[in-house]
Amino acid sequence: MKKLFLVAAVALGLSTSLAQADPVQYAFDKDHTSIVFHVNHMGFSNFQGEFQEFDGSLTFDADQPKNSAVNVKINVNSVDADVAKLDDHLKSPDFFDVNKFPSMVFKSKSIEVTGEKTGKITGDFTLLGVTKEVTLDVTLNKAADHPMLKVPAVGFSATGTIKRSDFGMTTYVPAVGDEVTISIETEAYAK
Repeated sequence: MKKLFLVAAVALGLSTSLAQADPVQYAFDKDHTSIVFHVNHMGFSNFQGEFQEFDGSLTFDADQPKNSAVNVKINVNSVDADVAKLDDHLKSPDFFDVNKFPSMVFKSKSIEVTGEKTGKITGDFTLLGVTKEVTLDVTLNKAADHPMLKVPAVGFSATGTIKRSDFGMTTYVPAVGDEVTISIETEAYAK
C-alpha cells in the first residue's frame, strides 16, 4: 500500500524550483521508492510490511496542480513482512486473497495544496474489490534536475490511514488492528 500512496503524492503540484509550462510525465524510480504499512499486533507492537512491486503513471503540473494526476497499481502478491510464513498468510483469503484480487489500485481525483511544500491528494483506492476514497498527506522533499540523469526529478513523502474492515478485511480485528498506517517515500524523474 505504501508505494501506491507515496506515488500519489507527486501529483500535488506543490511549488517547485522546476518551472514547467506544461504538465510533465514522470517515471517512478522504483529503486528509491518504498510503500510500507504498519498495523498494531495485539497491542504489543506496530508490525511493518512492504509491497515490492508496483507500476503506474504520474503527470506533474507545477503551474496548475489540479492538472496533475497519478494512477498506481500494486501487485499484492509482492507483500513482504520479512517472515515467509506470515507472507503466505497475508496472501491468503484471510487477508489480501491474492488469487482472487491480485492488485490494489489508487487513482487520484483531487489535489489540495496546503503549504509551500505540503498538500493533500485524494483518490479512489480499490482493495479486495471494494473502492473507497482515501486522502494522503504529502510533503514535497525536493524538485530539481537529477544530478546523474540530467532531467527534472521530484521526491516526496506521503502518509495516510485506512480501516481495513472498510474493505472487508476483518480477520483478527481487533487483536490485529483495524487501522492501517501507510507511509510512502518516492522519487520520480521526467521521461
